[in-house]
Amino acid sequence: MIPLQENILKPFRDTFDGVVKSLPKVAGFIAFVVGSWLVIKLFLYIVRKALAKTKIDEWSKKLSSTQIFGDTTINIVLTNVILAVLKWFLIFIFVMVGAEIFGLDGVSSGIKSFFAYLPKLLTALGIFVAGAYLGTMVKKAIQSMFKSLELSGGNLVGNIAFYLIVVFLSITALDQAGVDTSIIKSNLTLLIGSILAAFTIAFGLGARDAVGRLLFGYYSRKNIGIGEHVVIGEIEGVVSAIDNICITLNTKDGKVILPIKDVVDNKIVFKK
Repeated sequence: MIPLQENILKPFRDTFDGVVKSLPKVAGFIAFVVGSWLVIKLFLYIVRKALAKTKIDEWSKKLSSTQIFGDTTINIVLTNVILAVLKWFLIFIFVMVGAEIFGLDGVSSGIKSFFAYLPKLLTALGIFVAGAYLGTMVKKAIQSMFKSLELSGGNLVGNIAFYLIVVFLSITALDQAGVDTSIIKSNLTLLIGSILAAFTIAFGLGARDAVGRLLFGYYSRKNIGIGEHVVIGEIEGVVSAIDNICITLNTKDGKVILPIKDVVDNKIVFKK
């Protein structure tokens, strides 16, 4: 009976001995987790108080008002961003230290690999944000140019330029991050080539007259001002309006509207 009892009780005794031996390690692990949590909380509290004394929140408002991602409104609070980055950085540090202490080599090597990859990831993120900001600036510049020339289509052209810049720099960011973008590049090249070919054909077949009228209207507005007394061909009157399609004259017989092409093709005499 005694050997039989020994055989029955031995697994339970071994399990109990294993639990007893692991108790210090478990207690140390719990103490390490609690201590790490307290250190992170204390450090973030100090950083939050320090940031509150700076003008970083005012910079956040200026950054949000720049509309980096086009017309999309994104409220960027730099204080929260900094605290979040510091929090996760400290968490990774403590996890790596804990893995080294408690012999979790797989976790430790994984975190080390992540930190080695982090510079590439941050560079890719910087390229993407810079591309979005550059695209927004180009979009606004195009819209302002079209508006100053009194031409329509500024929003469309500006949006096309914005998305092209963002797409190309996003691909560059993915390349920097180590992502294979060969399929994206080939498909994007085919898509852009098709769009440009369609645009070229449409422009050659149907847009020549429209562009000509736009140019006629632009140069007419440069040379003829509202309120000037002019003679265009055989019609004499005071200019009351000019657009890309026509010019309006107030004559002694009433209002006369001339196509802008006739204005360009005729001799113009300015009366004093």
